[in-house]
Amino acid sequence: MRKLKAILGVLLLWFLCSTILRSCRANNLVCNEKEKQALLSFKHALLHPANQLSSWSIKEDCCGWRGVHCSNVTARVLKLELADMNLGGEISPALLKLEFLDHLDLSSNDFRGSPFPSFLGSMGSLKFLDLSYTYFGGLAPPQLGNLSKLLHLNLGHSGLYVENLNWISHLSSLKYLYMDGIDLHRGRHWLEPIGMLPSLLELHLSNCQLDGNMTSSLGYVNFTSLTVLDLSENKINQEMPNWLFNLSSLASLSLSDNQFKGQIPESLGHFKYLEYLDLSSNSFHGPIPTSIGNLSSLRELNLYYNRLNGTLPTSMGRLSNLMALALGHDSLTGAISEAHFTTLSNLKTVQISETSLFFNVKSNWTPPFQLQFLLISSCKIGPKFPAWLQTQKSLSYLDFSASGIEDTAPNWFWKFASYIQQIHLSNNQISGDLLQVVLNNAIIDLSSNCFSGRLPCLSPNVVVLNIANNSFSGPISPFMCQKMNGTSQLEVLDISINALSGEISDCWMHWQSLTHINMGSNNLSGKIPNSMGSLVGLKALSLHNNSFYGDVPSSLENCKVLGLINLSDNKFSGIIPRWIVERTTVMVIHLRTNKFNGIIPPQICQLSSLIVLDLADNSLSGEIPKCLNNFSAMAEGPIRGQYDILYDALEAEYDYESYMESLVLDIKGRESEYKEILKYVRAIDLSSNNLSGSIPVEIFSLSGLQLLNLSCNHLRGMISAKIGGMEYLESLDLSRNHLSGEIPQSIANLTFLSYLNVSYNKFSGKIPSSTQLQSLDPLYFFGNAELCGAPLSKNCTKDEEPQDTNTNEESGEHPEIAWFYIGMGTGFVVGFWGVCGALFFKRSWRHAYFRVLDDMKDRVYVVIALRLKWLQNNLRRYFLDLRCLRGRSEREKVMDGGGT
Repeated sequence: MRKLKAILGVLLLWFLCSTILRSCRANNLVCNEKEKQALLSFKHALLHPANQLSSWSIKEDCCGWRGVHCSNVTARVLKLELADMNLGGEISPALLKLEFLDHLDLSSNDFRGSPFPSFLGSMGSLKFLDLSYTYFGGLAPPQLGNLSKLLHLNLGHSGLYVENLNWISHLSSLKYLYMDGIDLHRGRHWLEPIGMLPSLLELHLSNCQLDGNMTSSLGYVNFTSLTVLDLSENKINQEMPNWLFNLSSLASLSLSDNQFKGQIPESLGHFKYLEYLDLSSNSFHGPIPTSIGNLSSLRELNLYYNRLNGTLPTSMGRLSNLMALALGHDSLTGAISEAHFTTLSNLKTVQISETSLFFNVKSNWTPPFQLQFLLISSCKIGPKFPAWLQTQKSLSYLDFSASGIEDTAPNWFWKFASYIQQIHLSNNQISGDLLQVVLNNAIIDLSSNCFSGRLPCLSPNVVVLNIANNSFSGPISPFMCQKMNGTSQLEVLDISINALSGEISDCWMHWQSLTHINMGSNNLSGKIPNSMGSLVGLKALSLHNNSFYGDVPSSLENCKVLGLINLSDNKFSGIIPRWIVERTTVMVIHLRTNKFNGIIPPQICQLSSLIVLDLADNSLSGEIPKCLNNFSAMAEGPIRGQYDILYDALEAEYDYESYMESLVLDIKGRESEYKEILKYVRAIDLSSNNLSGSIPVEIFSLSGLQLLNLSCNHLRGMISAKIGGMEYLESLDLSRNHLSGEIPQSIANLTFLSYLNVSYNKFSGKIPSSTQLQSLDPLYFFGNAELCGAPLSKNCTKDEEPQDTNTNEESGEHPEIAWFYIGMGTGFVVGFWGVCGALFFKRSWRHAYFRVLDDMKDRVYVVIALRLKWLQNNLRRYFLDLRCLRGRSEREKVMDGGGT
């Protein structure tokens, strides 16, 4: 009973006190008027276009304003939390009137390079100051060193630089220091002042342009309680310093993206509290220390991109708390066995790629972990499909690309894999028939394998399907017109380089989400169906190297965001559709080797984002448009213009991965495939048409152009001297035209030029002198009767005979040499005029002779070109089939051996 009375008394007392406090707060504790006016002055100096500070009204209590926090006892302003409110303008000194302010957060606002408010160094009550991502300009004021009570300072990515960090040493209470993205390279002795902070717990100096030495002049550092050290993305070039291993409380260490060298010391194993270790992207060499197995608290380990060698220490199998492991791009060798995973039951992420390590585990091995993310790329795990994979029930990402698998995909795999979000098995020799398989993964990459038979069925969940470079065959219509239980989400479809046949059915209305289509290098035929125009989100269309014919359908005009059009090596005819050259989003037009005729539409000059224009090997006529200088992307070049162009037509990005378009271009007389670097290519190829007139001088204004081919046309006139301004030009082919005059001397200024072909024109005069021009093949200058100078053997002026007083004496001493030359000269004259004299005096013989030679040359050229094309296609198919057959025969031998 006494206890009950006591409890009721306490509750009554609490109720009375809270009521009194609320009453006092309502009647007496209102915002201090002086501080209210200070905050209004602060507001008036700011820019807040979205009216984020609308609650800051003179009629309202300032303690109720957005982002303002007051004391419950005194009603004085203690905190200003105004992060990420799209504020700008200036910071008013009126803040100095907030005498009790101890927390100021203005992070993630944009002050557009305005001077840093140095008066903040006079706000002595501050304990928390966050000005990260505020984009101030200028020098970080040393007055900040006056904030002796400061516990938390974040100046990361604030647009500042520092010349001297000595002021930091005065912040004796500081526990958290963030200066990521601050330019500290002027303050070469940065370690000494920071090393004097005894209370420091976290130090973040990522991307600070640190390039000095990390050796303390004191021989030690005072922040021995440090738990987090981040020095990533700098230019530190030395071995790991000794003082680092005195930080016994360290829980997180990131030294990635630097130039650290030497071996990783065995003393690394002393960090018994270390949970996160990132040493990636450095120059560490030697073996991984065996002491790494002593890091009993370690959860994440990243050793990517180093020069490590030796074998993988089995002591790593003792890291029982490890959750993420990243190895690769190194020189490690040897086997990865069960011993390396003995106690790793918490492992969730494994990334091992670009290494000579190989998996050597028993076929019945059951791993102790359940992975969510597994990437083993360019690291041998084959030749058999790993059976232990089916024990991993939680996988959402699987990458076994280029892992040496030469096996038929087991039946259990497709059912097991149906729950995985992303599957990447490219560049192996995996075989099998997928006709009965329903693919259900969001992203599927089975390219460059040995899969055969009909195309598989898809579920509506598939977003990316890449099965290029396999041996799929049969008609394409059943795949295109398949029925789904739901609306397809497919965005990327790449079925190129297979043996698919037939016409494309008019079923595109079922694939409305498609953005990238690649059906190139198959045996497809017929016309492009009109329903393809319903793909309003289409960004890239590649139908090259098939047997399509007819006109390009006008319905494709509905594809408003089309950026890449590759219809090369088909039988399309008619004029180039006007809508193609009026589509301002177009970056790549690749229509070579078709039957297009008519003129090049002048509207093509509207394509400011165009980086590749290939209309070669058609029947186009007329003049080259004189407005090609409007191709802004080609004028700016691959480096200067890369940030002003959206390349989403060339690349589709997804979680962890991206799909990239590829393009085969005829460069310097040979075919080259461009993929990862396609967005850096700038090329124009109008060769093998019936173009006439002169080369427009405007084309030489495209200073960023790298590849220009106008060969095999009927162009006349001279080359403008402005060609010397095409600073990025690497390849220039003007052969087999009717160009005349001298080759401009300014062409010698093109330092990147490595291929120049001006053969079979009417050029005259001396070939300009430069290192690269004189090193070219003389064949590239043949067919210009009046052209002279190196690399041709024809000299431009007759050399004077050397005057030597000893000539007669030497001739007298060696008369047989003189007679040898006399006989050789007489024989040459007789032989030359005996054959050529008849041709010279008999016009009909001469014309007939050269006509025969010209016909023979053309016939040989055409036959060789056709044979090479036929041979290239058949060799590609032959080697693909041979690779698959070899893989099958080896598996059969293994099975036969196992059976006996």
